[in-house]
Amino acid sequence: MNLTMVGTGYVGLVTGACFSEAGNHVVCLDVDQAKIASLKRGECPIYEPGLLEMLKRNEAEGRLEYTTDKAAAYKHATVIFICVGTPSDTDGSADLKFVLRVAEDIAAEIERLGPSVAPKTVIVKSTVPVGTTHKVRDVISSRTKLPFHVADNPEFLKEGDAITDFMKPDRVVVGVENEETGELMRTLYEPFVRQGNPIFIMDVRSAEMVKYASNAMLACKISFINEIANLCERMGADVTNVREGMCADRRIGNQFLYPGLGYGGSCFPKDTLAVVSMGKSSGLNCKLNAAVHEVNQDQRAHFWAKIERVMGANLHGKTLAFWGVAFKPRTDDIREAPSISLMERALKAGAKVRAFDPVALENLKKEGLAAEGVADMYQVLDGADALIIATEWAQFRAPDFDDLARRMKGRIIFDGRNLYRPAQVVKAGFAYHSIGRTA
Repeated sequence: MNLTMVGTGYVGLVTGACFSEAGNHVVCLDVDQAKIASLKRGECPIYEPGLLEMLKRNEAEGRLEYTTDKAAAYKHATVIFICVGTPSDTDGSADLKFVLRVAEDIAAEIERLGPSVAPKTVIVKSTVPVGTTHKVRDVISSRTKLPFHVADNPEFLKEGDAITDFMKPDRVVVGVENEETGELMRTLYEPFVRQGNPIFIMDVRSAEMVKYASNAMLACKISFINEIANLCERMGADVTNVREGMCADRRIGNQFLYPGLGYGGSCFPKDTLAVVSMGKSSGLNCKLNAAVHEVNQDQRAHFWAKIERVMGANLHGKTLAFWGVAFKPRTDDIREAPSISLMERALKAGAKVRAFDPVALENLKKEGLAAEGVADMYQVLDGADALIIATEWAQFRAPDFDDLARRMKGRIIFDGRNLYRPAQVVKAGFAYHSIGRTA
Protein backbone atom coordinates (compact mmCIF):
# COMPACT_ATOMS: atom_id res chain seq x y z
CA MET A 1 0.00 0.00 0.00
CA ASN A 2 1.20 3.55 -0.71
CA LEU A 3 1.37 5.59 2.51
CA THR A 4 2.41 9.14 3.34
CA MET A 5 3.47 10.27 6.81
CA VAL A 6 3.04 14.01 7.33
CA GLY A 7 5.62 14.95 9.95
CA THR A 8 8.97 13.31 10.65
CA GLY A 9 8.90 13.59 14.41
CA TYR A 10 8.82 10.67 16.78
CA VAL A 11 5.47 9.25 15.67
CA GLY A 12 5.88 9.88 11.95
CA LEU A 13 9.33 8.32 11.66
CA VAL A 14 8.59 5.24 13.75
CA THR A 15 5.25 4.66 12.02
CA GLY A 16 6.74 5.18 8.57
CA ALA A 17 9.71 2.91 9.25
CA CYS A 18 7.58 0.10 10.65
CA PHE A 19 5.00 0.22 7.86
CA SER A 20 7.78 0.12 5.27
CA GLU A 21 9.35 -2.81 7.12
CA ALA A 22 6.09 -4.69 6.49
CA GLY A 23 6.37 -4.09 2.74
CA ASN A 24 4.42 -0.87 2.21
CA HIS A 25 5.85 2.01 0.17
CA VAL A 26 6.12 5.01 2.50
CA VAL A 27 6.88 8.67 1.84
CA CYS A 28 7.76 10.82 4.85
CA LEU A 29 6.85 14.48 4.28
CA ASP A 30 8.08 17.43 6.30
CA VAL A 31 8.33 21.19 5.76
CA ASP A 32 11.68 21.25 7.58
CA GLN A 33 14.19 21.10 4.75
CA ALA A 34 17.15 20.61 7.09
CA LYS A 35 15.51 17.60 8.73
CA ILE A 36 14.67 15.98 5.40
CA ALA A 37 18.21 16.61 4.17
CA SER A 38 19.66 14.95 7.26
CA LEU A 39 17.37 11.93 6.82
CA LYS A 40 18.49 11.60 3.21
CA ARG A 41 22.10 11.61 4.47
CA GLY A 42 21.30 8.62 6.64
CA GLU A 43 20.98 10.54 9.89
CA CYS A 44 18.14 10.27 12.41
CA PRO A 45 16.89 13.37 14.27
CA ILE A 46 15.83 11.35 17.33
CA TYR A 47 17.38 8.58 19.39
CA GLU A 48 15.32 5.41 19.41
CA PRO A 49 16.98 2.00 19.63
CA GLY A 50 16.87 0.22 16.26
CA LEU A 51 15.21 3.07 14.36
CA LEU A 52 18.21 4.33 12.38
CA GLU A 53 19.02 0.84 11.14
CA MET A 54 15.41 0.30 10.07
CA LEU A 55 15.28 3.64 8.26
CA LYS A 56 18.48 2.91 6.36
CA ARG A 57 17.43 -0.63 5.44
CA ASN A 58 14.05 0.33 4.04
CA GLU A 59 15.37 3.36 2.19
CA ALA A 60 18.04 1.18 0.57
CA GLU A 61 15.39 -1.32 -0.47
CA GLY A 62 13.24 1.39 -2.03
CA ARG A 63 10.29 1.24 0.35
CA LEU A 64 10.97 4.47 2.25
CA GLU A 65 11.73 7.98 1.03
CA TYR A 66 11.72 11.55 2.36
CA THR A 67 10.51 14.74 0.74
CA THR A 68 9.43 18.33 1.26
CA ASP A 69 7.28 18.20 -1.90
CA LYS A 70 3.68 18.19 -0.69
CA ALA A 71 2.15 17.62 -4.12
CA ALA A 72 4.30 14.56 -4.80
CA ALA A 73 3.74 13.12 -1.33
CA TYR A 74 -0.04 13.47 -1.42
CA LYS A 75 -0.36 12.27 -5.02
CA HIS A 76 1.56 9.12 -4.07
CA ALA A 77 -0.64 8.17 -1.14
CA THR A 78 -3.62 5.88 -0.81
CA VAL A 79 -3.54 6.61 2.91
CA ILE A 80 -2.23 9.85 4.48
CA PHE A 81 -1.23 9.83 8.16
CA ILE A 82 -1.19 13.18 9.94
CA CYS A 83 1.65 12.88 12.49
CA VAL A 84 2.41 16.51 13.32
CA GLY A 85 2.79 17.97 16.80
CA THR A 86 -0.06 19.12 19.02
CA PRO A 87 1.75 21.13 21.72
CA SER A 88 -0.01 22.41 24.81
CA ASP A 89 -1.40 25.92 24.49
CA THR A 90 -1.09 28.40 27.35
CA ASP A 91 -4.32 27.11 28.93
CA GLY A 92 -3.28 23.46 28.68
CA SER A 93 -5.42 22.72 25.63
CA ALA A 94 -3.88 21.09 22.55
CA ASP A 95 -2.80 23.51 19.83
CA LEU A 96 -4.27 22.15 16.59
CA LYS A 97 -2.90 24.68 14.12
CA PHE A 98 -0.43 22.23 12.57
CA VAL A 99 -3.05 19.49 12.19
CA LEU A 100 -5.58 21.81 10.56
CA ARG A 101 -2.95 23.34 8.29
CA VAL A 102 -2.16 19.85 6.99
CA ALA A 103 -5.88 19.29 6.39
CA GLU A 104 -5.95 22.43 4.23
CA ASP A 105 -2.96 21.18 2.22
CA ILE A 106 -4.55 17.78 1.69
CA ALA A 107 -7.80 19.38 0.53
CA ALA A 108 -5.94 21.50 -2.01
CA GLU A 109 -4.19 18.45 -3.40
CA ILE A 110 -7.38 16.37 -3.59
CA GLU A 111 -9.01 19.22 -5.51
CA ARG A 112 -5.99 19.59 -7.82
CA LEU A 113 -5.84 15.88 -8.64
CA GLY A 114 -9.50 15.85 -9.61
CA PRO A 115 -12.14 13.11 -9.81
CA SER A 116 -9.99 10.63 -11.76
CA VAL A 117 -8.02 9.75 -8.60
CA ALA A 118 -9.44 7.23 -6.13
CA PRO A 119 -10.63 8.74 -2.82
CA LYS A 120 -7.84 9.12 -0.29
CA THR A 121 -8.07 8.11 3.35
CA VAL A 122 -6.80 10.70 5.84
CA ILE A 123 -5.76 9.25 9.20
CA VAL A 124 -5.21 11.46 12.25
CA LYS A 125 -2.30 9.80 14.07
CA SER A 126 -1.41 12.82 16.19
CA THR A 127 -2.81 12.87 19.72
CA VAL A 128 -5.77 15.21 19.44
CA PRO A 129 -8.75 16.24 21.59
CA VAL A 130 -12.04 14.48 20.98
CA GLY A 131 -13.72 15.97 17.92
CA THR A 132 -10.53 16.92 16.07
CA THR A 133 -10.80 14.23 13.39
CA HIS A 134 -14.21 15.61 12.51
CA LYS A 135 -12.67 19.10 12.34
CA VAL A 136 -10.13 17.73 9.87
CA ARG A 137 -12.98 16.22 7.86
CA ASP A 138 -14.86 19.51 7.88
CA VAL A 139 -11.80 21.54 6.83
CA ILE A 140 -11.22 19.24 3.85
CA SER A 141 -14.88 19.07 2.82
CA SER A 142 -15.15 22.87 2.97
CA ARG A 143 -12.42 23.11 0.32
CA THR A 144 -13.31 20.26 -2.03
CA LYS A 145 -16.45 18.37 -2.99
CA LEU A 146 -14.47 15.35 -4.13
CA PRO A 147 -14.80 12.19 -2.01
CA PHE A 148 -12.34 11.20 0.74
CA HIS A 149 -12.40 9.31 4.03
CA VAL A 150 -11.13 10.15 7.52
CA ALA A 151 -10.22 8.05 10.53
CA ASP A 152 -8.45 8.35 13.88
CA ASN A 153 -5.65 5.94 14.77
CA PRO A 154 -4.01 6.84 18.09
CA GLU A 155 -0.44 5.74 18.73
CA PHE A 156 0.69 3.84 21.82
CA LEU A 157 4.47 4.03 21.46
CA LYS A 158 6.77 4.08 24.48
CA GLU A 159 9.90 6.08 23.84
CA GLY A 160 12.84 3.69 24.06
CA ASP A 161 10.74 0.69 22.98
CA ALA A 162 8.66 2.16 20.17
CA ILE A 163 9.59 -0.31 17.44
CA THR A 164 8.57 -3.29 19.55
CA ASP A 165 5.34 -1.50 20.49
CA PHE A 166 4.50 -0.92 16.82
CA MET A 167 5.59 -4.28 15.45
CA LYS A 168 3.91 -6.23 18.28
CA PRO A 169 1.15 -3.98 19.62
CA ASP A 170 -1.00 -4.81 22.65
CA ARG A 171 -3.89 -3.52 20.58
CA VAL A 172 -4.64 -1.36 17.56
CA VAL A 173 -7.38 1.24 17.91
CA VAL A 174 -9.06 2.80 14.88
CA GLY A 175 -12.00 5.20 14.77
CA VAL A 176 -13.91 5.25 11.48
CA GLU A 177 -17.07 6.61 9.93
CA ASN A 178 -17.79 3.72 7.57
CA GLU A 179 -17.13 0.02 7.14
CA GLU A 180 -14.96 0.52 4.05
CA THR A 181 -12.39 2.57 5.99
CA GLY A 182 -12.45 0.06 8.83
CA GLU A 183 -11.61 -2.80 6.45
CA LEU A 184 -8.80 -0.76 4.88
CA MET A 185 -7.25 -0.13 8.29
CA ARG A 186 -7.69 -3.75 9.32
CA THR A 187 -5.83 -4.85 6.20
CA LEU A 188 -3.04 -2.38 6.92
CA TYR A 189 -2.54 -3.55 10.52
CA GLU A 190 -3.19 -7.30 10.26
CA PRO A 191 0.51 -8.13 9.61
CA PHE A 192 1.33 -6.70 13.06
CA VAL A 193 -1.22 -8.68 15.12
CA ARG A 194 -0.61 -12.23 13.95
CA GLN A 195 -0.07 -13.22 17.59
CA GLY A 196 -3.78 -12.61 18.14
CA ASN A 197 -3.86 -9.18 19.79
CA PRO A 198 -7.00 -7.22 18.90
CA ILE A 199 -7.75 -4.55 16.33
CA PHE A 200 -10.56 -2.43 17.74
CA ILE A 201 -12.66 -0.71 15.08
CA MET A 202 -14.93 1.86 16.73
CA ASP A 203 -16.43 5.30 16.30
CA VAL A 204 -14.06 8.22 15.82
CA ARG A 205 -14.71 10.06 19.07
CA SER A 206 -14.23 6.95 21.19
CA ALA A 207 -10.91 6.21 19.47
CA GLU A 208 -9.71 9.74 20.21
CA MET A 209 -10.72 9.31 23.86
CA VAL A 210 -8.96 5.93 24.22
CA LYS A 211 -5.57 7.60 23.81
CA TYR A 212 -6.22 10.23 26.48
CA ALA A 213 -7.86 7.78 28.86
CA SER A 214 -4.89 5.39 28.56
CA ASN A 215 -2.24 8.02 29.21
CA ALA A 216 -4.26 9.62 32.00
CA MET A 217 -4.56 6.24 33.74
CA LEU A 218 -0.80 5.59 33.53
CA ALA A 219 -0.04 9.10 34.76
CA CYS A 220 -2.45 8.54 37.65
CA LYS A 221 -0.58 5.38 38.71
CA ILE A 222 2.74 7.24 38.75
CA SER A 223 1.39 10.11 40.84
CA PHE A 224 -0.36 7.67 43.16
CA ILE A 225 2.76 5.69 44.03
CA ASN A 226 4.77 8.90 44.48
CA GLU A 227 2.21 10.22 46.95
CA ILE A 228 2.29 6.91 48.83
CA ALA A 229 6.11 7.05 48.84
CA ASN A 230 6.07 10.53 50.36
CA LEU A 231 3.63 9.31 53.00
CA CYS A 232 5.91 6.34 53.71
CA GLU A 233 8.76 8.74 54.50
CA ARG A 234 6.65 10.53 57.08
CA MET A 235 5.26 7.35 58.64
CA GLY A 236 8.53 5.42 58.79
CA ALA A 237 7.46 2.81 56.26
CA ASP A 238 9.50 1.51 53.30
CA VAL A 239 7.78 2.07 49.96
CA THR A 240 9.62 -0.89 48.42
CA ASN A 241 7.94 -3.25 50.86
CA VAL A 242 4.63 -1.44 50.53
CA ARG A 243 4.76 -1.62 46.75
CA GLU A 244 5.58 -5.34 46.73
CA GLY A 245 2.76 -6.15 49.10
CA MET A 246 0.30 -3.99 47.19
CA CYS A 247 1.23 -5.14 43.70
CA ALA A 248 0.83 -8.81 44.55
CA ASP A 249 -2.89 -8.11 44.21
CA ARG A 250 -3.65 -9.06 40.60
CA ARG A 251 -6.34 -6.39 40.43
CA ILE A 252 -3.61 -3.77 40.92
CA GLY A 253 -0.64 -5.23 39.03
CA ASN A 254 2.85 -3.78 39.08
CA GLN A 255 3.18 -1.64 35.95
CA PHE A 256 3.89 2.10 36.33
CA LEU A 257 3.95 1.81 40.09
CA TYR A 258 7.57 2.71 40.77
CA PRO A 259 8.24 5.78 42.94
CA GLY A 260 10.52 8.41 41.47
CA LEU A 261 10.72 12.00 40.30
CA GLY A 262 7.44 11.91 38.41
CA TYR A 263 6.60 11.57 34.76
CA GLY A 264 8.00 13.76 32.00
CA GLY A 265 8.33 13.61 28.23
CA SER A 266 6.03 14.81 25.49
CA CYS A 267 2.92 12.73 26.29
CA PHE A 268 1.84 12.39 29.91
CA PRO A 269 2.16 16.06 30.96
CA LYS A 270 0.53 17.32 27.77
CA ASP A 271 -2.20 14.71 27.65
CA THR A 272 -3.16 15.04 31.31
CA LEU A 273 -3.55 18.79 30.86
CA ALA A 274 -5.55 18.19 27.68
CA VAL A 275 -8.00 15.99 29.60
CA VAL A 276 -8.47 18.76 32.15
CA SER A 277 -8.93 21.27 29.32
CA MET A 278 -11.50 19.07 27.55
CA GLY A 279 -13.36 18.82 30.83
CA LYS A 280 -13.45 22.59 31.24
CA SER A 281 -14.66 23.11 27.68
CA SER A 282 -17.48 20.62 28.21
CA GLY A 283 -18.48 21.90 31.65
CA LEU A 284 -16.90 19.04 33.64
CA ASN A 285 -14.35 19.60 36.39
CA CYS A 286 -11.85 16.72 35.93
CA LYS A 287 -10.64 16.94 39.52
CA LEU A 288 -8.75 13.66 39.57
CA ASN A 289 -6.69 14.42 36.46
CA ALA A 290 -5.95 17.93 37.70
CA ALA A 291 -4.70 16.44 40.98
CA VAL A 292 -2.56 13.89 39.11
CA HIS A 293 -0.78 16.73 37.32
CA GLU A 294 -0.38 18.75 40.52
CA VAL A 295 1.08 15.80 42.43
CA ASN A 296 3.49 15.12 39.59
CA GLN A 297 4.79 18.68 39.47
CA ASP A 298 5.08 18.80 43.27
CA GLN A 299 7.25 15.69 43.26
CA ARG A 300 10.24 17.63 41.89
CA ALA A 301 9.84 20.23 44.64
CA HIS A 302 9.54 17.48 47.25
CA PHE A 303 12.81 15.93 46.08
CA TRP A 304 14.58 19.28 45.96
CA ALA A 305 13.46 19.98 49.53
CA LYS A 306 15.24 16.75 50.49
CA ILE A 307 18.45 18.11 48.93
CA GLU A 308 18.04 21.44 50.71
CA ARG A 309 17.55 19.77 54.08
CA VAL A 310 20.88 17.99 53.70
CA MET A 311 22.97 20.62 51.89
CA GLY A 312 21.27 23.90 52.74
CA ALA A 313 19.51 26.42 50.53
CA ASN A 314 22.71 28.28 49.61
CA LEU A 315 24.81 26.04 47.34
CA HIS A 316 27.46 28.56 46.29
CA GLY A 317 30.78 26.77 46.06
CA LYS A 318 29.08 23.37 45.76
CA THR A 319 29.14 21.06 42.74
CA LEU A 320 26.22 18.76 41.99
CA ALA A 321 26.74 15.88 39.55
CA PHE A 322 23.73 14.47 37.71
CA TRP A 323 23.41 10.98 36.36
CA GLY A 324 20.75 11.16 33.69
CA VAL A 325 19.19 14.04 31.75
CA ALA A 326 16.57 12.33 29.56
CA PHE A 327 13.12 12.00 31.12
CA LYS A 328 13.46 8.20 30.90
CA PRO A 329 16.11 5.71 29.73
CA ARG A 330 16.59 4.68 26.08
CA THR A 331 15.66 8.10 24.72
CA ASP A 332 17.31 11.49 24.24
CA ASP A 333 14.05 13.33 24.95
CA ILE A 334 14.40 15.93 27.71
CA ARG A 335 10.97 17.54 27.32
CA GLU A 336 9.46 18.04 30.80
CA ALA A 337 12.35 15.98 32.21
CA PRO A 338 12.59 16.12 36.04
CA SER A 339 16.36 16.53 35.68
CA ILE A 340 15.92 19.92 34.01
CA SER A 341 13.72 21.19 36.82
CA LEU A 342 16.25 20.03 39.42
CA MET A 343 19.18 21.56 37.52
CA GLU A 344 17.38 24.87 37.30
CA ARG A 345 16.84 24.84 41.06
CA ALA A 346 20.48 23.91 41.67
CA LEU A 347 21.78 26.71 39.46
CA LYS A 348 19.43 29.22 41.11
CA ALA A 349 20.82 28.13 44.50
CA GLY A 350 24.33 28.92 43.28
CA ALA A 351 25.63 25.41 42.61
CA LYS A 352 27.84 24.34 39.76
CA VAL A 353 26.04 21.65 37.78
CA ARG A 354 27.62 18.85 35.79
CA ALA A 355 25.69 16.09 34.03
CA PHE A 356 26.21 12.79 32.26
CA ASP A 357 23.69 11.04 30.03
CA PRO A 358 24.43 8.35 27.41
CA VAL A 359 22.50 10.09 24.62
CA ALA A 360 20.85 13.34 25.80
CA LEU A 361 23.81 15.71 26.30
CA GLU A 362 23.33 17.38 22.91
CA ASN A 363 19.75 18.21 23.82
CA LEU A 364 20.91 19.52 27.19
CA LYS A 365 23.27 21.87 25.37
CA LYS A 366 20.36 23.16 23.27
CA GLU A 367 18.36 23.82 26.45
CA GLY A 368 20.67 26.74 27.24
CA LEU A 369 21.26 25.88 30.90
CA ALA A 370 24.60 26.75 32.46
CA ALA A 371 25.20 23.04 33.06
CA GLU A 372 28.34 21.25 31.92
CA GLY A 373 27.85 18.03 29.99
CA VAL A 374 30.47 15.38 30.70
CA ALA A 375 30.84 12.36 28.41
CA ASP A 376 31.84 9.85 31.10
CA MET A 377 29.65 8.71 34.00
CA TYR A 378 32.58 8.59 36.42
CA GLN A 379 34.44 11.71 35.31
CA VAL A 380 31.31 13.77 35.94
CA LEU A 381 31.78 12.95 39.63
CA ASP A 382 35.27 14.44 39.96
CA GLY A 383 35.17 16.92 42.85
CA ALA A 384 31.37 16.69 43.23
CA ASP A 385 29.80 17.38 46.60
CA ALA A 386 26.80 15.18 45.81
CA LEU A 387 25.42 12.89 43.12
CA ILE A 388 21.81 13.20 41.94
CA ILE A 389 20.38 10.25 40.02
CA ALA A 390 17.64 11.56 37.75
CA THR A 391 17.25 8.83 35.08
CA GLU A 392 17.34 5.07 35.60
CA TRP A 393 19.76 4.14 32.81
CA ALA A 394 20.85 0.50 33.13
CA GLN A 395 24.53 1.41 33.46
CA PHE A 396 23.81 3.24 36.71
CA ARG A 397 22.45 0.14 38.45
CA ALA A 398 25.73 -1.46 39.51
CA PRO A 399 28.37 1.29 39.81
CA ASP A 400 31.81 0.99 41.34
CA PHE A 401 31.14 2.69 44.67
CA ASP A 402 34.87 2.68 45.51
CA ASP A 403 35.52 4.74 42.38
CA LEU A 404 32.68 7.09 43.32
CA ALA A 405 34.23 7.59 46.76
CA ARG A 406 37.67 8.32 45.30
CA ARG A 407 36.34 10.88 42.84
CA MET A 408 33.74 12.73 44.88
CA LYS A 409 34.52 15.52 47.32
CA GLY A 410 31.41 14.70 49.34
CA ARG A 411 29.85 11.31 49.88
CA ILE A 412 26.16 12.08 49.37
CA ILE A 413 23.83 10.37 46.89
CA PHE A 414 20.32 11.62 46.17
CA ASP A 415 18.63 8.79 44.29
CA GLY A 416 15.51 9.93 42.47
CA ARG A 417 14.94 6.46 41.02
CA ASN A 418 15.52 4.13 44.02
CA LEU A 419 18.18 2.15 42.15
CA TYR A 420 19.99 0.75 45.18
CA ARG A 421 19.36 -0.95 48.50
CA PRO A 422 19.96 1.68 51.20
CA ALA A 423 22.09 -0.66 53.33
CA GLN A 424 24.31 -1.38 50.33
CA VAL A 425 25.09 2.31 49.74
CA VAL A 426 25.52 3.17 53.42
CA LYS A 427 27.95 0.27 53.79
CA ALA A 428 29.97 1.76 50.92
CA GLY A 429 30.37 4.92 53.01
CA PHE A 430 27.75 7.22 51.51
CA ALA A 431 24.86 9.18 52.94
CA TYR A 432 21.98 7.91 50.84
CA HIS A 433 18.67 9.67 50.29
CA SER A 434 16.03 8.01 48.11
CA ILE A 435 12.24 8.20 47.79
CA GLY A 436 9.89 6.65 50.31
CA ARG A 437 12.67 4.90 52.24
CA THR A 438 15.10 5.64 55.05
CA ALA A 439 18.80 4.78 54.91
